Amino acid sequence: MPRTSAKTHKQKTPLTQAKIPLDTVSETPRKGRPRKIQPSWVRGRADNYRKTLDLFWQHVWPNLSKAQTQQDVIQSFSRPEVGSYALDLIRLADLILLVVRDPKFPKHKREAQINFLSDSIAAYGVVTPRSSRDICEKERARAKQVHRILYYEFYIACSCGYTGHSRNHACPMCGAEIHFNTDSTSDKDFDS
Repeated sequence: MPRTSAKTHKQKTPLTQAKIPLDTVSETPRKGRPRKIQPSWVRGRADNYRKTLDLFWQHVWPNLSKAQTQQDVIQSFSRPEVGSYALDLIRLADLILLVVRDPKFPKHKREAQINFLSDSIAAYGVVTPRSSRDICEKERARAKQVHRILYYEFYIACSCGYTGHSRNHACPMCGAEIHFNTDSTSDKDFDS
């Protein structure tokens, strides 16, 4: 094994500054057009508007369905039933009028009208009402795809002599099923 000297030598040339420091986190930029608004915010607001509008829709809809101007929309929300939600909705009067006048706005079903309006105004006009609805739809679809357990199995020792993994909660050799105790579990349940 070669020996090394304990003496150190002075560096003749100064160290150059590293071009890419090691202690920084490299963030790759998101591809495509930059987001104008956070999708989770839009979906959250849409869900809130759905609940809110459902509270007083029967009082607001008759006047709102006939609205032709921004002032008509403001008057439809200036009712005592609307309460403290009026200020937020009056602020969006132009956008609400645009959505209600949309040819695709549902004509008859109350829940469909509330959902359409809520999803359309949730982005506060930062994006078009159609884009706002698309964002809400994508966020709801993404929430449904959250990880979940698809399949689970048990390691069993059956009275027929089989020892190993169960198949569909039963012994693969004799078909004896695993019975799940729905009562509260205690130590005596596991002593057998």
